[in-house]
Amino acid sequence: MRRWTAAVAVGGALALGLTGCGLPGGVDGELTNNWQPIAEPSPFVPPAEVCHPGDFAETAYLSSYSPVDCAAPHRIETVHVGAFGAAAAEAAALPTQDSAEIRAAYAECDTKTTEYVGADWRLGRLWVGVAVPSPAAWEGGARWFRCDVTEVTNVEDNGGTASRTASLRDALAEPSPLHLTCYGVRNDSNGAIDTMPAEQCDQPHNAEFAGVWQAPDIPYPTRDRDWSQFHAECRKVIGRYAGVPLDDNLQFRTGVISLPGGAAEWAAGNRGVRCYLWLNERNVSKSLKGAGADGLPIQFE
Repeated sequence: MRRWTAAVAVGGALALGLTGCGLPGGVDGELTNNWQPIAEPSPFVPPAEVCHPGDFAETAYLSSYSPVDCAAPHRIETVHVGAFGAAAAEAAALPTQDSAEIRAAYAECDTKTTEYVGADWRLGRLWVGVAVPSPAAWEGGARWFRCDVTEVTNVEDNGGTASRTASLRDALAEPSPLHLTCYGVRNDSNGAIDTMPAEQCDQPHNAEFAGVWQAPDIPYPTRDRDWSQFHAECRKVIGRYAGVPLDDNLQFRTGVISLPGGAAEWAAGNRGVRCYLWLNERNVSKSLKGAGADGLPIQFE
C-alpha cells in the first residue's frame, strides 16, 4: 500500500513537471503585451448646475470646494463651466482680471447665465462672476473657468448676497420678486442719491427700472463728461420704455440713474448698464411703462 501510494505521488510530480512545460490555450507567455497603458492623470474640473454655501471668490481653491444641493441653503450657483482658449491654455500663469481671456470668459458666462435664468440676468437682482482655478491647479494643467451667479439683496445699493434654498434656473422666465421694478430714491444733504430702497409700483415711488444699455468697449466713467454719455444713452432706454419721443424734450420729462457694475467688473467685460427713470421729488403710484407723454409730461421746473 505504501509503495502504491508513493508511486502515485511520484507520478503526480512527474505530471506536474510535464504540465509546466506547456501553456494553456490562449496564453502566449508574454506578461505585459496585452496590458492597457495607464492614463495620464487629469486635473479636477468642477461640474455645473451645483450650489455653494459660501460667497463668491475669484479664485476657486479645491480645498474649499464643498458643493451642496440647491435645495439646501446656499449663496452661489454655478451655471456653466467653460474652458480657456488656446492662448490662455498655453500660458504659464493665470490670466489677469483685465485680460482678453477673462473678457472672453465673462462674455461666455454672460450668455450662459442669461440662458440659464430665462432672461437677461441684469433684469433681476442677480450678479455674475468668473471664478478661475488656483495658481497651483493652473500649474497642474487646470484650464477651466466657472460661471457663478448669486442673488443680491439690492443691486442699486450694492446689497449683500442673499441665502437661497432653490435653484435660479428659469428664475426670470416669468415675473418674480427677483425682477427690478420701482424704487424710492432718497437724497443726502448735498442732493446726491443716498439710498434707493425697492417699492411696490402701486405705492408712492419716484424711480423705476427701465432696461439695460449695452455699452461699447469704452472706459469706465470717472468724470462728468463720461457720465453724460451714460445718462444720454439711458435716457433713450427710458424713452422707449415709457413710450415718449426720443427728442430734446426727453431730458425735461425725467431724470436718469445710470448704474454700471463696478470698475473691476467693467474691466472683466461687463458692459451692461442698468437704467432707471427718476422723478426726483415727484411721486407716482403706478408703473410708467408705456405711459406715453401724458404719463411722463414735460417738467420745466
